[in-house]
Amino acid sequence: MIIILKPALKKPRPYHYYEKVLTGFKNAEKNEMVSYQKFILENGLRVLVHEDHNTAMACVNILYDVGARDESPEQTGFAHLFEHLMFGGSINIPNFDTELQKVGGENNAFTSNDITNYYITLPSSNLETALWLESDRMLSLAFSAQSLEVQRNVVIEEFKQRYLNQPYGDAWLKLRPLAYQVHPYRWATIGKELSHIEEATMEDVKAFFKLHYNPQNAIMVVSGDVHFEEVKFLTQKWFGDIEPGVKYNRQLPKEPEQKAMRRETIWAEVPLDALYIAFHGPSRLEEGYFAMDLLSDILSRGSSSRLYRRLVKEGKLFSEINAYVMGSIDSNLFIIEGKPTAGISLEEAERAVWSELDILKSELVTQNELEKVKNKIESTNVFAELSILDKAMNLAYHELLGDADGINTEVSKYLLVSAAEVQRQAQAIFRPENASILLYKSKMEEEAIHVG
Repeated sequence: MIIILKPALKKPRPYHYYEKVLTGFKNAEKNEMVSYQKFILENGLRVLVHEDHNTAMACVNILYDVGARDESPEQTGFAHLFEHLMFGGSINIPNFDTELQKVGGENNAFTSNDITNYYITLPSSNLETALWLESDRMLSLAFSAQSLEVQRNVVIEEFKQRYLNQPYGDAWLKLRPLAYQVHPYRWATIGKELSHIEEATMEDVKAFFKLHYNPQNAIMVVSGDVHFEEVKFLTQKWFGDIEPGVKYNRQLPKEPEQKAMRRETIWAEVPLDALYIAFHGPSRLEEGYFAMDLLSDILSRGSSSRLYRRLVKEGKLFSEINAYVMGSIDSNLFIIEGKPTAGISLEEAERAVWSELDILKSELVTQNELEKVKNKIESTNVFAELSILDKAMNLAYHELLGDADGINTEVSKYLLVSAAEVQRQAQAIFRPENASILLYKSKMEEEAIHVG
């Protein structure tokens, strides 16, 4: 799934931005909360139920606590490969999609560096079918040579089309290992290189499944026109007998503090030069995360944001420019990326960006500017509460972070951020020695200049 947004109006999110799942907020004016009940099976499966009887639909969302960060450096891309393999059928259900379509259901999934998330929406009267399907592939995924080969080829083709054969597609394959030296965030969800997927054996795949795809490593949320006691009964019926599996203890290396600017220049057959700057910032659970997120909105959310207004509209130095936070559970990246207008060198464009960042470090943002971005965050996330799918995903994600009630309380953390806190984050993040810079130079533009 790729979402394309107009840079001048909204901050676009990169494909792998799904690691920052949309977060629903409490409506401060109406005091509306996303209610839920929770229970845990003996095998460790955590289940949250949100009843919403204003719809005739139900959603079953299963979040597995596994992402690209859990892969071996010699075998990357496995979490994403499994996103595909999980739709290849289980031992008792050869065709997952066919059985779901029979009862009017739809499904999809996404993988990030932190999580893998599967979801089904269907008429609530057919809820049991969704639980049956999900439980069977958790219990007994079909590991056939044919399924592995088919999905392997699908992932390889996706790697080529989205990352290798698309303009600027390999930027993240270059920027991640530039910014991260130790942490497994240094490779993209798709993997470091094609050979890791090409050479994956059946034994490798089975071992990865056994380690990560089990009840105690999963969070299931059922939302919509459902009843708690019914969900509890059906969950016990379909998931209760699945073995809990071996507990996975994540032990990831901590990324050391960056103490010197890093730079890399690449030449490619692209129409325009592009600038990518990555700064390290607070993790998703660290103090300062919300101020950092607001900082990205001040720079690049809407046509009145600083970078768009000053560098695109007024200065005409960039044709497009965006700033965003990756939202990673571990060490975060604050990204600024843009394409200078024709005739503007990357060096001049970069100086202009640093000038804007220096202003944020030296001057407090106005209360008006801060309130504006807070209001946008609040209104955007109130809309997220309208969808049973969004609520299910958000409940699962907050439960993973440690408290499902974060879906109702997180907005207050944004609203409490002061202008001084925003400035402190700017000063901590926007330091030259904390920057990893990728200069993506256009061979086509260079040749045009020489011909001219």
